[in-house]
Amino acid sequence: MDLDIGGRLRTLRERAGLSQRLLAKKADVTNSTISLIEAGKVNPSVGALKRILDGIPVGLSEFFAFEPDPEQSVFFAAEELVEIGKGKLSFKQVGANLHGRAMMILLEGYDIGADTGRKMYGHEAEEGGIVISGRVEVTVGDQRKILGPGDAYYFDSRKPHRFKQVGPEKCVVVSACTPPTF
Repeated sequence: MDLDIGGRLRTLRERAGLSQRLLAKKADVTNSTISLIEAGKVNPSVGALKRILDGIPVGLSEFFAFEPDPEQSVFFAAEELVEIGKGKLSFKQVGANLHGRAMMILLEGYDIGADTGRKMYGHEAEEGGIVISGRVEVTVGDQRKILGPGDAYYFDSRKPHRFKQVGPEKCVVVSACTPPTF
């Protein structure tokens, strides 16, 4: 069960036809409180959540049993991209919830010396990307090529593959993978 308090609250508030300001007034909390909860920046106490839900009105048990529809956002601000990489590899995913989506889009950042690992990997998908800046060595099966700005790749992801930053500057790639890998 997804316990995204903010997402649930936003969905139920919008379904009830309430603005953040009106719900805040009904619940006797500040507008910024509702905004911060919906943005996932704070989690309310049970008492505060109950007071807020009374303004919709929705009970606590109904709130926690509610499963919002998968994310259907169309536009994503830079700060909404979800970091799923680690270390010298940054993979910023477009959309927090990919369930029900047919494609994964990433803004990839490879710091100096970054590498997806010596061991090549594969998965059921197709993927492609375009190098925005820097240089990256892409290996797919027994093929290897260094790509620079404007160069691109597209391959069957079942073939073993890996990526390695090369050169004096960080590499940035925009990529897509279908279906999404989880």
